[in-house]
Amino acid sequence: MKNPQPLAVFDWLVVNRDQVMIGSLVALGLVGLMLIARTIGQRMVASESEADHIGWKSVVGRVLARTTIFFMVVAAIDMVAAYAAPPPRAQHLVDVAFIIAVTLQGAIWARELILGMIARRVGDDPGETTLGNATSIIRVLVSVALFALAIIVILDNLGVNVTALIAGLGIGGIAIGLAAQGIFSDLFAALAILFDRPFRRGDTIRFDKTIARVERIGLKTTRMRALSGEQVIMANTKLLEREIHNLADGRSRRTILVFGLAYTTSPETLARVAAIAQAAVEGCKGCKFIRLAMTGFAPSSIDHELIFENRTLDADRLAADRSAIMLSLITRFAQEKIAFALPAQIAFTAAPDGTLLMPADAAPGG
Repeated sequence: MKNPQPLAVFDWLVVNRDQVMIGSLVALGLVGLMLIARTIGQRMVASESEADHIGWKSVVGRVLARTTIFFMVVAAIDMVAAYAAPPPRAQHLVDVAFIIAVTLQGAIWARELILGMIARRVGDDPGETTLGNATSIIRVLVSVALFALAIIVILDNLGVNVTALIAGLGIGGIAIGLAAQGIFSDLFAALAILFDRPFRRGDTIRFDKTIARVERIGLKTTRMRALSGEQVIMANTKLLEREIHNLADGRSRRTILVFGLAYTTSPETLARVAAIAQAAVEGCKGCKFIRLAMTGFAPSSIDHELIFENRTLDADRLAADRSAIMLSLITRFAQEKIAFALPAQIAFTAAPDGTLLMPADAAPGG
């Protein structure tokens, strides 16, 4: 009688042997199902290659693969306890263990689900998303937030007063946020670039009067290489506040050429200018004629606007095609004896009686 506890447990097992056996069978079946689900999830993750797009199947596989053995064992014990009423102290220990296991497992599943959805949205390869550092920060923030919430839930279910703890965390979070609001604003701007994808590494963008190629997107700044060769560094927040033109996002590039013809050009010749311009554009491979129209009467010219599209996005090729079309226009206009307008002014002279004299009449001997 020195240690009555083992005898009490043995007596309980003898009295409740049928319920314990039923609960154990059900628990084994439950554990078996969870093991099968985890194995299926692991195979889903293993079959996922880096080149494949991450779909919902992969997200579900990641969640299932993160089912822990600790959760399975505690769930099995709780299942046995549900069929065979254990002693109060043992039941309390089982309840505490089950609360801890379920809460931690829920945090793990939620973490994998959130990270899987992020990976599905932006990709899992840092070189592909161009924001590997930002995705790492997201993983840390999600993990800290979920497990902090899990600890609070566990303490609350164990009867601990967590009101003061939550208030302290809230005040501390506000203080940290105010102290580092500039850093956080740029970080959230980086996350906005990550999710919204206004541009990616390697894209050529235009903002304000700057045209540059994106080299690196960091947590605070974006580094670009301007056409003139220097490096341009912009804070993510300031960059997103501007109107950004992504020159790499498109199937073609539209070009506008403006030129003026002399007023001495006949109406019949002006009517043929559109056909001449179309032939010049279509003579350049990859270019499509859109339209040519007269846009106004300038002081010394009849202004025209030529619009064409080029299927290439390469800046060097665009410049070469533009030059080729301009040279073709000059050649064709020379063949048709169509003169480009030159800046000119005509001075009128007033006669003694106040009438205007043409320059030829006002010349000496005129």
